[in-house]
Order: sequence, then C-alpha cells, then structure tokens
Amino acid sequence: MSAVLGRTPGQGGAVDPRLHALLVRGNGLVTRRDILRAVPAWTIQTSQRANRLVRLLPGIYGDPALICHANTDLPTLARVERDVARRAALLYVDGRGALSRLTALDVWGLRRQPLGEPVYLDLPRRSGLRDRPHLVVAHRSDFAVAPPQVVIRGGLLVIRLDRTLVDCWPLLPPVDRSSLLIRAVNDRMTTPQRLAAALGEVARMPDRGALSGLLDRLAAGCRSPLEIWGHDHVFTGSGMPTFTRQARIRVGARTIYLDMFAEAERVNIELDGATSHGDPAEREIDLRRDALLATVGILVVRFSHRRLTTEPVQVRQETLSILVNRTRPMIK
Repeated sequence: MSAVLGRTPGQGGAVDPRLHALLVRGNGLVTRRDILRAVPAWTIQTSQRANRLVRLLPGIYGDPALICHANTDLPTLARVERDVARRAALLYVDGRGALSRLTALDVWGLRRQPLGEPVYLDLPRRSGLRDRPHLVVAHRSDFAVAPPQVVIRGGLLVIRLDRTLVDCWPLLPPVDRSSLLIRAVNDRMTTPQRLAAALGEVARMPDRGALSGLLDRLAAGCRSPLEIWGHDHVFTGSGMPTFTRQARIRVGARTIYLDMFAEAERVNIELDGATSHGDPAEREIDLRRDALLATVGILVVRFSHRRLTTEPVQVRQETLSILVNRTRPMIK
C-alpha cells in the first residue's frame, strides 16, 4: 500500500502522517491502542468524519480504501475482502482466539466462504468477547491458542484441520458434508483416526451418529461415496470375506493401490464411478493396470456405478461366485 487512502502525507486533507505510517505498517489495519500511542484521541474522530479512517470492529480501524462492497446496509466487516476481515477479527481478539469452523475450512483450502458468510472465531471460555456483526464467536473450555489446537496457516492463526472438519459438520448442507471429509482424507491432509479423536472432544453435536458412521467407513478404507454405498449394501455380511481396502501392491517397479482386495482369493474389486471411462485414454490406463495385476495372479473385477446402485443383489451374488470359484482347485 504505497499511498494509504489515496493520499500521501503533505497533500491537502491528507491523513495525519503518523496515522498514515501505522496503516502502512499494518497493511491497512490498525488498533485503537496503537493509534493512541502515536496521536491524540481526537485524531480518530476527525479522521472518521473526513473518511480517512473506518471502524471495522471495536478498537479496530482500517483504511477506507479497503472497502470493496458499496452496499452500506452490510456491516462494515462484511464490506471488505475476506482476508482483511479475518486479519481484523484476529486483531480484535488480540491473540486470544483463532479462526475456526467455516472460516478455517476456507483457510485450509477445502471450501470457499461465500460472500455474506461471517468470520468464525474460537475463544477460551470467559474471554469477555462476544459476537459482533459479521463475526461469530464460539467459547470453548480447555482451549488454548497454541499447538496442537491452533496452527499458523497463511500467516493466520487457525484451528487444526481435524477439529475444524468436525465443528463444521452441523453447519454444512448435508449434501456437502461427506465429500469434504473424504477429500481431506484422500489428500492426506488428515486421517480417520485424527477425525475420530476430534469428534471425541465434542460433547454434543447434531447428527453425530452420521458423522461417526462415516468415520467408521473411512477407517475401514472406503475412499468415495460409491465405496461407502457398496460397503453398506453389497460387500459386507454373510459369505463376504474381510476385504483389505486401498491395499498396497508392488508389481515390479510400480506401486498399485487396490480398492477392495480379497487376499486369499487374489481378487480385487474395483468400483468405477458414474463418470469413469468417459475418456478412452483413462480406459486404456485401467486396462494396462489390470493386465499388470494379472501377471502376479490378481483378478480384477470391475462394477460400474449403475450396476452397483441398481443391481446390488446381482452384484453381490456374482462377487460371491467369483470368490468361491477362485478357491476351488482346478480340475485337470
């Protein structure tokens, strides 16, 4: 920010040079405490009246040039960019809190916060701070702004990912909940075990049973909604072996991960999603992979999304027949 407020010190009507320096140092933000260390208190009022300073939160001021939304019906904190609002919120709590819930989920790169959604902060109980327009504060017992509960990401204090995902569960639309946790596990950002431990920290939560069930399936190795559906409706129960999910197999110089591996029968069940094999090049990759597994005696059986979800009984029967025939000795 080379010229705060679009003015430089020395121009007519310019901001006080000492206040200008504070805003530059704070990348457009400054606390009331720091202002009063540099200039008289009346400077705040005169600067606000002259539109040289804007109040974002109690004790937190900013450069009016940071205002990017013209709708004056919105809270001031909602009229600045997301990053500015988050930095202002952290200044407001003065080291006593961290970005949490839907805001933390955005900082972790898993879900973009839409315009109008407030900044979320977690604070220790009895911190004395409360909700403000466009700012939602949650008070937690046994909370400390320090590792492992809080980490620094992108220069911002943020709640660790596993607790963030658990806390966001009741806040997200049901259709989005599972996919975010599956993505975080698939991208190795967290593990089902860490998520389960974070859930254990929360005494009460709406729809807790659904989250616990999802974590059980992730711990079992399911890595997609289709695999979870197959686990629940097809590939468990009487006669089915205990499949090893995401089994790691070395074939020559290659490492291959198998969806569902019946080790004794040397059978790998692959579940192809609704959009699988739309690209011939991807289909060719799968065929080459299946042939490579055949060189070490592993039979790959593929079921499509359509068959799995519309013919679960038939798929189950075929799977059982394949497994039985793989265990029978060959008749010479």
